[in-house]
Amino acid sequence: MRFAVSLLMFICVASVIGTVLMQNQLSTDYFDQFGPFWYAVFDKFAIWHVYNSWWFLIIMAFLVVSTTLCVIRNTPRFIKDARSFREHVRGSSLRAFPHRVEGSVPEAPAGALARLQPWLRKNGYAWKERKDGESIMLAAKKGSANRLGYIFAHVAIVVICVGGLLDSELPVRLQVWLFDKEPVTENMLISQVPESGRLSLNNPSFRANMMVPEGATASNGLIAVGNGLIVQPLPFSLHLKEFTVDYYSTGMPSSFRSVVEVIDHETGERFEQDIEVNEPLRYRGVTVYQSSFEDGGSTLKLTGYPLTGAASRPFEISGVVGSRSEIAINQGGRQTPLAVEFTGLRVINVEDLGSGEMPQPKAVVEHVAAVSGSAASANNEHMRNVGPSVQYRIIGADGQAFEYTNYMLPIELDGSRVILAGIRESQAVPFRYIRIPVDANDTVEEFMSLRAALLEPGMVNIAAQRFAEKNANATIGADMLQKAAVGALESFQRDGFNGILGNVPESEHEKVLSFAVPMIQLSLTELRDLVRVREGREPIARSGEEWQEGQRWVQMALLALANLPDYPAPVFMTLSSFEQQEASVFQVTRSPGKNTVYLGSLFLVIGVFAMFYVRDRRIWVWAKASENGGTELLAAMTSQRRNLDFNREFDRFKDAFKRLTT
Repeated sequence: MRFAVSLLMFICVASVIGTVLMQNQLSTDYFDQFGPFWYAVFDKFAIWHVYNSWWFLIIMAFLVVSTTLCVIRNTPRFIKDARSFREHVRGSSLRAFPHRVEGSVPEAPAGALARLQPWLRKNGYAWKERKDGESIMLAAKKGSANRLGYIFAHVAIVVICVGGLLDSELPVRLQVWLFDKEPVTENMLISQVPESGRLSLNNPSFRANMMVPEGATASNGLIAVGNGLIVQPLPFSLHLKEFTVDYYSTGMPSSFRSVVEVIDHETGERFEQDIEVNEPLRYRGVTVYQSSFEDGGSTLKLTGYPLTGAASRPFEISGVVGSRSEIAINQGGRQTPLAVEFTGLRVINVEDLGSGEMPQPKAVVEHVAAVSGSAASANNEHMRNVGPSVQYRIIGADGQAFEYTNYMLPIELDGSRVILAGIRESQAVPFRYIRIPVDANDTVEEFMSLRAALLEPGMVNIAAQRFAEKNANATIGADMLQKAAVGALESFQRDGFNGILGNVPESEHEKVLSFAVPMIQLSLTELRDLVRVREGREPIARSGEEWQEGQRWVQMALLALANLPDYPAPVFMTLSSFEQQEASVFQVTRSPGKNTVYLGSLFLVIGVFAMFYVRDRRIWVWAKASENGGTELLAAMTSQRRNLDFNREFDRFKDAFKRLTT
């Protein structure tokens, strides 16, 4: 029993860990949270999925075995004790009981006991008599079901633990260990998965995930085992006819619903069913829950802009979310192949534009949290739907890849309309953003033309010359100012502000920038006008609101150009159009342990009720014939719990005994 209690303490500790620490998240999240050392330590104990960790399952198994042995060992004794009246107690031993009472009556022993029997019957006692010559021992009891409470409570622990083990990963792991099942770690179609990577259709217990794009059909779930996946066939297929999402006024999802057609493989029966959060489909012993939603392979059309060389002509890129597209970029006169892997499309992005922080793409789990109500009461006047965004990775010939997220529509920040372009090295770090100003058509074409013009020496010289002619004075001549502007533009284009500062001491940075930044900004203004004229457009007016707006645009362009040297991609892509393809993510379970846990919970309720509310009482009355023809009575009362209730009941019995014997 002490061993079982110790195991229960370990289970309580594990439950606290599983409650406090969010389970089944990305390993990078835990790595960032705990650091490399503690991540390695905690990973040994698999606290990221503690309820399916090896040590938790072992503790559960030991608890089942230990408690089962305890029940097997003690149940016969408890039942025997509950059924026994203990009528063979010696009369003289009753004097050792602390709760006893004595008396005498003139009747014979049988008549004397007859006086007490109505009171015993009225108070729920059953009794049995044992004759010993002329004397009689009456043994009475009630509340014997109290002993059954211990049995039910301990059996409940076993049953609940067995139910938990049935619904854990243990059945799947046993099949992997015993039947040579191998999780699939390579990319392949489900139809290509070998038999060793598939579980039986009659698998008694599993918890799998299944993603079904709108208009598609699926009949297999995927179970994560170690670093791979195992296919779990289902006795039916799900055809996703329609997937709908409703949104709050804030743009967060309020609910999502899947309309599916269920096709029975055995009978061919077909029927339609709606699946929503907390309204699952139950069929053929399998429960299908609406878990979340993902992109099911949306078609994307993007516009690409070269970020190397003097070329600025845009080109079209087509792709599908979840797949790769191959492109080639001209770098240094040669074509460099690049692989673009499109990882996501977010049609709605609700961001707090008043917080001052750059937006971050939301994970699906946050959308699911919103459906459960956490976003229903959100009332923030700064919350805005900033439109669609696309996420992708660009993989170079060396295999290195960065993650990018670009918004489709301009966002007004600090009084300027800009396109946000995010970049990060991995999921462990947040996105860093470049703000690229848009032109009158809400595109980045004018900015890209300006960037390309910085690599044309002729255009740069003319822009620097115009700047010098307008800003030369007696201190700095036009030739010197033009040469300084050309050098500043070349260094700025190559390395941003770092190119301007170079080896300048830190104490002189502010002084150098106070001279260089206005010079670069005004030179860019001239260069922008040259580009506009070359492309057949009017230069920016030099006065009024148009001039002020033009200077704000150039300021944003200057900041974007300063960040471009740190932008690792040789191409910038904007989302032109898309055809969204939704996919519903279902959690598919077969949980035989659920009813087992319900049964164990019922046993636990019965056991606790029996132990705490059924009071066991035992009374012995020894009726001994006296020498004068009467009967001497000696009565004793006991209970497993001698509390205040027991004392009060003994007092009532004592009063009744004295009345009946006088």
